[in-house]
Amino acid sequence: PSGAWSPIRTRHRHTNKMAAYMVSSSLSARQGYAPSTRLAARAGASPVAVRAPLVVVAKESRIGKQPVPVPKGVTYTLKDNHLSVKGPKGELQMQFPETMVITEGDNNLVFAKADDSRRAREGHGLYRTLANNMMVGVSTGYEKKLKLVGVGYKAAMEGSKAINLSLGYAHPVIVEIPEGIQVKCDSNTEITVSGYDKVEVGNFAAILRSKRKPEPYKGKGVRYADEVVIIKEGKRK
Repeated sequence: PSGAWSPIRTRHRHTNKMAAYMVSSSLSARQGYAPSTRLAARAGASPVAVRAPLVVVAKESRIGKQPVPVPKGVTYTLKDNHLSVKGPKGELQMQFPETMVITEGDNNLVFAKADDSRRAREGHGLYRTLANNMMVGVSTGYEKKLKLVGVGYKAAMEGSKAINLSLGYAHPVIVEIPEGIQVKCDSNTEITVSGYDKVEVGNFAAILRSKRKPEPYKGKGVRYADEVVIIKEGKRK
């Protein structure tokens, strides 16, 4: 009967209680609590939970600890964390925060954290990369290549200050070229954007792409030369 006493059911209850106690004890041990907390509470003593102290060890960033080389033909000025870089391609400058300590080495710059604060740890690799981008930009420069895909899609320069895009609209798309950016049409469907500022080069290339983003069914639009557009399957007849 369902209400009758059964030794098997009692044994199962006892086993389940022991299993739950073992799981909770191991969990407490993993979380850093003293394993005798529950036993002390059963004996009538006040339970005391002792957590192991949490120590955060902030290691050096693998990117941030690498020195920034100064290329040949590039001169720089460093004063109060203000870095000014000049090279054959142009001139860039940036003010770095006080969480960074910049020291001059043997034809390079070394970035270090001023302290172990969270902002210093987060920006260590970032600011080292930004400084390296400045060095590379004024010496060799950056470029982005785009490609026009679609019937009748073409690009042509309008002087040296604007580019004319035919992207299937009823009107031409004319985009002005900002200062410090060079645009070249290698062919009717290929565009090269170059400059010494990596941020500006990437931003202008993204502006050109936004004029007609690649659509997923035929892939028509403006895309980066190395961009992979995943084509969807259309409706079946």
